[in-house]
Amino acid sequence: MDAIRWEGNTLYLLDQTKLPVTEVWLAYHDWRAVAEAIRTMVVRGAPAIGISAAYAYALAALAGGDLCQAKAGLAASRPTAVNLFWALERMERKASACGGSSDALIAEAKAIHAEDVAMCRAMGAYGAAVVPEHARILTHCNAGALATGGYGTALGVIRAAHEQGKVAMVYADETRPLLQGARLTAYELVADHIPATLIADNMAAALMARGAIDLVVVGCDRMAANGDFANKIGTYSVAVNARYHGVPFYTALPSSTIDLSLSDGSQIPIEQRDKDEVRALGGVQTAPAGVEVYNPAFDVTPHTLLTGVITERGIVYPPFRENLAKRFG
Repeated sequence: MDAIRWEGNTLYLLDQTKLPVTEVWLAYHDWRAVAEAIRTMVVRGAPAIGISAAYAYALAALAGGDLCQAKAGLAASRPTAVNLFWALERMERKASACGGSSDALIAEAKAIHAEDVAMCRAMGAYGAAVVPEHARILTHCNAGALATGGYGTALGVIRAAHEQGKVAMVYADETRPLLQGARLTAYELVADHIPATLIADNMAAALMARGAIDLVVVGCDRMAANGDFANKIGTYSVAVNARYHGVPFYTALPSSTIDLSLSDGSQIPIEQRDKDEVRALGGVQTAPAGVEVYNPAFDVTPHTLLTGVITERGIVYPPFRENLAKRFG
């Protein structure tokens, strides 16, 4: 399963706002349209945003456009996922080295895409080792093939464990307000014939209390040097509940998502989204039009609630500041 394709100097994105009802691929020839696709979550997930931005930068080169303007415009599309900025910096370095050659920049974007898939498969292999037999796993939001170049981070771990016959059930939080768990994670799990049960976000603690969850694995949009990390809003609640109930809690992420320039999670910028995402559901108004709304896209989970960090270079355990620096500094 994939959500990003490059064919004939055109970027194609699977419109994730239409899933799971219809599968619509959109064609992009201009970096500005890709920036809008990132803003409106046609494409989402930290690694997928970075890959799409890399291809958009290459589109700017193909059009003979101003690469500095393209970088700035793409960087402004969403503030939290560090992969966006990592990919754009890498593309800018390549542009400086190759004189802005569109062929070289397309090749670099393809390399970023291929490397992400390889990293996801590697972290899947490492993560599967901590999954017990007959595991009942909880995940939040979507950190699968749709959020990456393919295979997935948290869902990559689940996929690898399923291939080893370890997975009894995956519980997917629906993930309000945009339902990425219901629309996207459930879609991926059903498509891959992995046992799946969809739950409302407020049901996870009750399952843990019944002893029905053996492990939690979630994705990550940015991790600070001490292991604090931003992920889809609601992740912090899952982590608190997991700690209370003694359930191991892991995040899975590629090294491109680790931002060692930030000392802790308080420095991670948190995107605030449109208030009507909470006032309505599927286009149907569910709250008074005049009610005030707080709608952050992400929250920050403190490293003290983490069991381990699953990466393409192995699993990092506490103390996170010291061990992240050793592995990725």
